[in-house]
Amino acid sequence: MKAPTLLILVIWFNVQPSSCPHPAGRGRSSVDSALHCGVLRQCREPDSTRPHRAADPVRVGVYYESLCPDCINFLSGMLFPTWIMLHDIVSVTLVPYGNAQEKPYGQRYNFACQHGEQECLGNMIQTCLLNMTDMAFPIIFCMESSSNVTKAAKSCVDLFAPHLGWDPIIKCVNGDLGNQLMHQNALKTNALVPPHQFVPWVTVNGVHTEELQKEATSSLFTLVCRMFKGARTPACGGSQGGYKSSFPNE
Repeated sequence: MKAPTLLILVIWFNVQPSSCPHPAGRGRSSVDSALHCGVLRQCREPDSTRPHRAADPVRVGVYYESLCPDCINFLSGMLFPTWIMLHDIVSVTLVPYGNAQEKPYGQRYNFACQHGEQECLGNMIQTCLLNMTDMAFPIIFCMESSSNVTKAAKSCVDLFAPHLGWDPIIKCVNGDLGNQLMHQNALKTNALVPPHQFVPWVTVNGVHTEELQKEATSSLFTLVCRMFKGARTPACGGSQGGYKSSFPNE
């Protein structure tokens, strides 16, 4: 695992006070603590189920491949750190498929991936994770930060979602559920307007432009802060007094 990304995990995973009155990063900040407090689940909930906020979160969609070098760099070095720091004002949707191709085969689909069978496996594992656990993004970050994305999958699941277990994931990967979920990723990717030309392909609030792509891949944090329409958060340089967090008891 790369040193900067490992540092993020260490900081996030290490501080564990005994109570849970504050969000991760301001007291109890391990992954287990975040789950206990409902923080990570809240980050993935639709906006209608979140506590009241003055404005909708900035919606970032990322269409990618699990073994694409540029995708790995963006996911581990830009997207996940931004999500950690701006969890309350950004909503992330991950679509692992990219430049893959699908062909109908009876009631199922066969997939061919740009970087071979291991990428198809990585895409499928991550697709199943996104359907099975609220800890999918940390697990995917762990995978993409490792020297071998697919081999790291089980240990990353054991680290971030030990309650989930590996067997249900493999059942999804090899079964009809995973096949249909990947088909849905293909439909979403092929429906992009304009059509994607490379990966990672980034949309912001459902829109893709050359300018948004360039800013998202060079300074996503700045882009999210600029595009959020609510009160400026402390992380974005606003005052704590002028911002109402969605975390309870704050």
